[in-house]
Amino acid sequence: MSGENNNRIIIFDTTLRDGEQSPGATMNLSEKILMARQLDVLGVDIIEAGFAASSPGDFEAITSISREVENAVICSLSRASIKDIDRSAEALRHAKKSRIHTFIATSPLHMQYKLEMTPDEVLRHIEEAVSHASKCAADVEFSCEDSSRSDLDFMVQACQIAVANGAKTINIPDTVGYAQPAEHAARIAYLKERISQDVIISIHCHNDLGLAVANTLACFQAGARQAETTICGIGERAGNAALEEIIMALTVRKHLYQLEHNIKTEQIYPAARTLSRIIGHTIARNKPIVGANAFAHEAGIHQAGVLKKAETYEIMTPASIGLPSNAIVLGKHSGKNAVKTKLEALGYNLESEQIDLVLAAVKRLADVKKEIYDEDLEALVLEEIYRIPDKYALVHLGVQTSDSGLPPTAVLVLDINGKRVQHAGFGVGPIDAVFKAIDKVSGHSPTLEQFSVNAITGGTDAQGEVTVRISENNRSSIGRGSHPDIINAGARAYLNALNRLSKKEEEN
Repeated sequence: MSGENNNRIIIFDTTLRDGEQSPGATMNLSEKILMARQLDVLGVDIIEAGFAASSPGDFEAITSISREVENAVICSLSRASIKDIDRSAEALRHAKKSRIHTFIATSPLHMQYKLEMTPDEVLRHIEEAVSHASKCAADVEFSCEDSSRSDLDFMVQACQIAVANGAKTINIPDTVGYAQPAEHAARIAYLKERISQDVIISIHCHNDLGLAVANTLACFQAGARQAETTICGIGERAGNAALEEIIMALTVRKHLYQLEHNIKTEQIYPAARTLSRIIGHTIARNKPIVGANAFAHEAGIHQAGVLKKAETYEIMTPASIGLPSNAIVLGKHSGKNAVKTKLEALGYNLESEQIDLVLAAVKRLADVKKEIYDEDLEALVLEEIYRIPDKYALVHLGVQTSDSGLPPTAVLVLDINGKRVQHAGFGVGPIDAVFKAIDKVSGHSPTLEQFSVNAITGGTDAQGEVTVRISENNRSSIGRGSHPDIINAGARAYLNALNRLSKKEEEN
């Protein structure tokens, strides 16, 4: 990355690092690779793939994503520590383009109580860390953690030391969402006057006061040229600045900002849907840009205006963000080429054997659901291709209910590590009966913390998408399942959550 185009905004996406720290947003390796590919198709400039020193899982994810991604720079986060930086460099060794992102806190509060360092000690750590990182990678970014509560001149001094030792990008994070737009913009302007014009100034804004996007846009006007974002704004606490909101603000109000970006806006909705399916978080209906209500009009006066001219109440078109028209193109008679073409249009580049699996799933679904939509196909891809290997797999499920006073009964057959096990049990409802039967044969007894159901598409034959969150022994996991039958979808979601829980137990 370079600062030669002063009107170009660099998008640094941290969905896979900061975003994954959002409660319940953990992804397995194959899901991270899927999300990274989608971010690459979307056109993000830099993908922060993880924090290499934090866990073997993050190290493996960065290594794998480095091999897979074709266009974006792959970045690993590191504390201002030689050991962390070396670990990042090792994880990034296969990347076509790589960046090491090192950070240390510069606010009095963090230096005293978290780091237990003096300001001079912090400055020495910056000099040593950035200097070492510059020997390990050609592209180095430095962040002043909690910069919005840092002394302004001390923050500038820290940045000047980082630049002198090889940092090409300086990031000014509003770590706790404390800043206000005019205030944060003034901080950026003050810094910009005091460091080399060849250095890119970045911002990383949290949304604790609901100002992450506003702060980011204000900082662009003050000279920042990189934004650190996540899809749908996921992240620690209240989250981060949402990529889709920033990009569409720059696009819709281009005459105001006069800034360019590399994002393919028609890939915004597919990216949001991919993330939603991976982490099991439903996109809020009133979510700007990608929520179900973003292009919905109920008030009569609005409807009349939109029917006459869309621009009366729509400042962007559904097509501009890639919102599908739900044209039906697949069914039981569809062939491999049709499925392959549709998958590629949705951003999935699968191997031949994987396409065969999806095609078989399409034909099975078409036996019970006449019309196959884009959302159905996406659900099948995640079910067939990107699930973690199943320790517990559903083979058969039968549920019986009655209004005669008999309790609901579930009969199931599971494959547990290759061995068929069957059980029948009762519950207060059909889902309760199924979950109790699964608990009995799996030997688990987790607490069910969340159970939600959404229709993937419209129509009475729509697939149901069930998301569950369970916890056991101080570990929690989210599971997803989709099927035209809600009870079957619930069983799949519950088993998916148990498989994730078992995977966490194996890794610890």
